[in-house]
Amino acid sequence: MSGPEVRHPLWDLPVRITHWVITLCLPAAWWTAEEGMLELHAWIGYTVLSLVLARLAWGVCGSPQARFADFLRGPRAILAYLREGHRETLGHNPLGGWSAMALWALLLAQAVSGLYNSDGILFDGPLYAAVDGAVADKLGAFHETAFNVLLAFVGLHIATVAFYQWGRKQQLLVPMFRGSAAGREGTGPAVPVARWLFLLDLVALALLAILAAAPEPVSSWW
Repeated sequence: MSGPEVRHPLWDLPVRITHWVITLCLPAAWWTAEEGMLELHAWIGYTVLSLVLARLAWGVCGSPQARFADFLRGPRAILAYLREGHRETLGHNPLGGWSAMALWALLLAQAVSGLYNSDGILFDGPLYAAVDGAVADKLGAFHETAFNVLLAFVGLHIATVAFYQWGRKQQLLVPMFRGSAAGREGTGPAVPVARWLFLLDLVALALLAILAAAPEPVSSWW
């Protein structure tokens, strides 16, 4: 008698944690900026930066469907997907994979540019004094513009998920909450979460090193 079938998660716990924490961070970042709570806004940015970098590393050494090799495809695969239209894929489809990369790139650009930001009065980012004032001003303007682009991209992402979830009846939301859904299991075992936590620790330590080397010490921000 064969044992019970082993079902692997489509999206492992690190992928889901990263997704939902960043989802919470975006409105929190907008609200703290609008309310002038820039110190808290900065720490939200550091959180996003750490999570995005850890997720990119997870794309190399994470579980099967979390890896770039699973969902980044060339032009031929994208064109074939567009022609076939309704073909389902386990994880990201060829378009969704590159959309995810674009979203991570926008998040990364937003978080990094924030390190050089300043309100010109009470708050300077940790790397604001590390560059010329004109460069810092351009990065500050980019930080505001990039956030609007990011919001538009997030809106497109939500609309696309809704289309596939309810228009094409593909289970996208359940796996992002529970890890898998009927007919949408992963192709291999999840990598231990401890590895992701180790990567996240390395990223956080690197970020702390940047803050420690900043021209203006962190302790002076309060």
